[in-house]
Formats: sequence, C-alpha cells, structure tokens
Amino acid sequence: MTTATNPSSDIAHLGHVEMLTDQFDASLDFFTRVYGLKLSGQDETSAYLRAWDDYEYATLKLTRAGTTGVGHIGYRVTSPEALERRVTAIEASGHIVHGWVEGDASHGRAFRFEDPFGHIFEIYWDTNRAPGDDPPALKNMASRFHAQGACPRRLDHLNLLAEDVTVFRDFMQTCLGSRVTEQIRLDNGRLGGCWFTVNNKTYDLACTEEHGRGSGRLHHVTYATDQREDILRAADVFLENGVHIETGPHKHAIQGTFFLYVWEPAGNRVELANAGARLILAPDWETVTWTETERKKGQAWGLKTIETFHTHGTPPVKEG
Repeated sequence: MTTATNPSSDIAHLGHVEMLTDQFDASLDFFTRVYGLKLSGQDETSAYLRAWDDYEYATLKLTRAGTTGVGHIGYRVTSPEALERRVTAIEASGHIVHGWVEGDASHGRAFRFEDPFGHIFEIYWDTNRAPGDDPPALKNMASRFHAQGACPRRLDHLNLLAEDVTVFRDFMQTCLGSRVTEQIRLDNGRLGGCWFTVNNKTYDLACTEEHGRGSGRLHHVTYATDQREDILRAADVFLENGVHIETGPHKHAIQGTFFLYVWEPAGNRVELANAGARLILAPDWETVTWTETERKKGQAWGLKTIETFHTHGTPPVKEG
C-alpha cells in the first residue's frame, strides 16, 4: 500500500512576497505599467500590488530600501486552528523565531520565523481582499481583467537561493509541511534544487543551490499567465520598454513551465510562466529526481541555461 506524501493541510497557499528595491519609483513603474500588476494601495514605504485575479489585497509588497532582494515570504493558513498548530510546530523546530508581528494593509497579524539562510517567512490567517473598485463582469473573478503591460493573472511561485538545499528542504517540511514534487541530485550527492508545494499546485516555492557567494538571496518571483501566447506578447512589451530579457521564452524540463525571465530596474529577477494544466492530484506522489547529467542537456527543448541564471541573485554580492 502506498503512503500519502502530503504531510500537512494547515497551509493553504503562498500568499505574498515582499520585494526590496533601491530604485522604488522605477520599480513601481515597471510592475504597474510594464509588468501589469494592479496597485491596491501605497504608504510611505511600500506599494501593495496584485495581479488581476489575485483575491488578496496584495501578492507583491514592493518596499523602498537601501538594497534589493526579498524582505519576507508570506503563506496563508487554512484556518485559525491551523495557524495555532503551525506556530506550535515552528516553535518546537529549533529554527529562529521572530514571533508575532502586526499586519499591514494587506493582512492581519502574522507569525514570523527564519530559515537557516536568512530568509524571513510569515504565516497568517486574517487577510484583506482585493479592492472592489473595479468589479468584473463575471462575479467569480477577483477583479476586472487588466489589459496593461504583460497583465499576469496570479502570483505563482518564488525561487530562493541557499548554500545547502537539503537543510532548506528540512526547514520547509518541518515548518510548513511542504512536500517536494521534483528535485535535482548532483553527482557529488548534494541536492542542487527542490521544488515544494503545500497544495495541488505543482510548486509554489523552489530552492536552488547558491553559486554566487551570497546568503539569504532571492533568485526570482513569478506570476502566471493564462496561456503561452501571453508570454510571447510580453516579450515584445519588455523589448519596447527597454527591459533586460535574461532568457526565454522557452520551456523548463523541470515542472514543464513555459517561461520568460527579465530583470526589473533594481536588478531583481522576475519571471512570467505558464504551467499549462499541470496539477499534483496524487496524494501519494513520489518525488521526481533529475540527475546532473540530465540537467546539463539544457531546458526541455535544448536551450542551454545561461551563466547569469546560476550566479545572479539579489541583493548582489559585494566584491572584495
């Protein structure tokens, strides 16, 4: 008899990512006018952004800072009781705990903790919904379709960098009850990358090995489009606006997503992706393992992974 490999139903989904920028005005212009997110609101330090079918007030919190990278990662739980259960598990895990913090414009109070590499996570239940100032024609949508820039539909995932992916995997399984859907096993025995999910999506967070000599860094944040053609159109939008296109459009072998990577003005990497209809429905899904030899073949259709994809992360590593 097979065994269920989804260890927790306490976490509902990836809720939001706080991205830091040292070029706030330029980054905000990129994410609204070019990338096509909606501005829910703004205060002295942050802009609260969402895609047109994100139900929460914000899925990207863009924060003015003296650096770049990720401020924190937020996951929403499935109930107040689930929040209590997860807090108990996190407090007993031995990982760094920051404790309860007040919410912001997008959600209520949250419990914060830290992975072994300096990334700050939070979990929360009480949340604010997307503003009702642009109601859609179909009431089962979060808001009206936003025909601006690349106009992605929803937040999809993020990718973090860590010096030891195995240690990060243990953190995700212990603190969030995540399961690993796919992974890379290097010839030296180390894990080169893991793709995690807390629900039926194929993944909501990836962690890959740090090759840029940094710590606690962000690799990229990703929003999803309805179809591949949206990404092809977005490539032209980025070209017309002078945005640095790093790689793609193309298809990943791992997870099978159609992708395009760009750098926003402050240097944070941002992806547009389309996963097609892939979901993980099997409760006894077994992790798919890719070898180093298989990864060296390149992406799904043979495109070789460019060097900056392995080394570029934010914040940049200081020389010397």
